[in-house]
Amino acid sequence: MTRKIAVLGAGKIGEALLGGILRGGRPASDLLATARRPERAEALRARYGIAVVGNAEAAKTADTLILAVKPQDMASLLAELAPHAPADRLVISAAAGITTTFVEERLAPGTPVVRVMPNTPALVDEGMSVISAGAHAGEEDLRHAEEIFTSVGKAIRLPESQQDAATALSGSGPAYFYFLVEAMVDAGILLGLPRDKAHDLIVQAAYGASLMLRDSGEHPVTLREAVTSPGGTTISAIRELEKHGVRAAFLAALEAARDRSRELASGGNGTPR
Repeated sequence: MTRKIAVLGAGKIGEALLGGILRGGRPASDLLATARRPERAEALRARYGIAVVGNAEAAKTADTLILAVKPQDMASLLAELAPHAPADRLVISAAAGITTTFVEERLAPGTPVVRVMPNTPALVDEGMSVISAGAHAGEEDLRHAEEIFTSVGKAIRLPESQQDAATALSGSGPAYFYFLVEAMVDAGILLGLPRDKAHDLIVQAAYGASLMLRDSGEHPVTLREAVTSPGGTTISAIRELEKHGVRAAFLAALEAARDRSRELASGGNGTPR
């Protein structure tokens, strides 16, 4: 069965999904989007050839509603959708910290809700999305969510109780790598390299190492040891990293990210990630 899909809140992740779904072979007539600003709506129409409508019309028309708004805007969006979205709509929430219960309580009883935590590499079709079922979502709903989000990368299923940990690792994960690359580029400058050359060296090293981790099937320890010669440069650097507690700092950082995700899920203030 073909489902009409509406992306409500076509920001960066929402637009990435639109592009990925179209590249996967769906016709533009299967897609709707919503946008707050008229110029944004016009840009989406021109770029993708899709209809851009209001939230109420999307709820009435589409079979699948992807809620890609900011977490602080979710309650008001659900209040707007509730009078128009029957219980047979599949609702996919892609907002960090928003639980399926939060969504279910604000829509028609029995509405199937799926929670998804994507990350920003979806913008280059290399995202990772973590998918969890709500109380009324079945296997078909989960498969449909996977089909949508694998158009921009990979997807795995986890129980919703593990979403906060997944947010710390995957949702926020790209930022840790950017932070590490930034530090390594600065180190390259300290060692006398021009910034652009240091950047190119580190980015290519990171890209190649990531591909090896993904495609070789080897444990990261095995790959690291293959670069680490006795008495060589690499082991000297690793000794300094261990001396400065880098491993422990990462453990503490990811625990802090998980705890913040829990706060957001329970109604804490602030901006996620």
